[in-house]
Amino acid sequence: MKTTAYRYPGEEAILSGTLILVGVVLLLASAASLCLAPLLVGLIILMTYSANQSHHQELKRRAQRVTQSTIPQLAALVEQCARRLQPGALDVFVVRSRELNAYTFGMDKPNAIVLYSSLFHLMDADELRFIIGHEMGHVALGHTWLNSLVGGLAGVPSSLGAAVIVSLAFRSWNRVCEYSADRAGLLACGKVNKAISALVKLVNHEADTPEEIEETLRIIEREDDQLDNILLETLMTHPMTIKRIENLRNYAASAEFQKLQARLNAA
Repeated sequence: MKTTAYRYPGEEAILSGTLILVGVVLLLASAASLCLAPLLVGLIILMTYSANQSHHQELKRRAQRVTQSTIPQLAALVEQCARRLQPGALDVFVVRSRELNAYTFGMDKPNAIVLYSSLFHLMDADELRFIIGHEMGHVALGHTWLNSLVGGLAGVPSSLGAAVIVSLAFRSWNRVCEYSADRAGLLACGKVNKAISALVKLVNHEADTPEEIEETLRIIEREDDQLDNILLETLMTHPMTIKRIENLRNYAASAEFQKLQARLNAA
């Protein structure tokens, strides 16, 4: 069953507002370059598409592609998440790295999901389902190609003030997208405590035992008490971890989540 009902409220409205703001700012910022703006946007998007294709091919050469024959246990997790979230055609790769990270990219099918190998040393199966589901949510909700489109618009030359406004608006939309993708991750793993522990482990790579996770969580819960963290968040593409955790808790407790989870379980 394909659904995007888990999209965070207001995400599409924020995207529309961002696109309108970008257009208005560009219009007011430089009338002289107005005629060139569509050409520049098209050129930037074309360059982004080319870079995505190049990166995809590089991963095929250098990274390990996840299949039943290469990494069967991980392939099974990917298949389970894909059955629930229906992201469409995907290539999933594992890159050897000590960093804890995962990302997705692509402007056409198949999109690609990249998982860093260190994730498998720290995360259990349910936490990995959350990570994989989060990235699949980005794909299913169209965030990957929209990032390229909005990024292309934001890349059109303009005054410094206009560039700052466009950047802040773009990052605001990015942060809301993370809430939507977190919801997808929760639907993939089905356990809010595992979704939260996955986020905690991304913050503290040493957190392994329940006690260490709880201690890190207590520290995270103080994030939004500090004014500098609140101000810094406006410059970031991801919300504060405590906000992501609070949104997950609220969504997990909602009737909306319970109904959608039941539908996915029955599918």
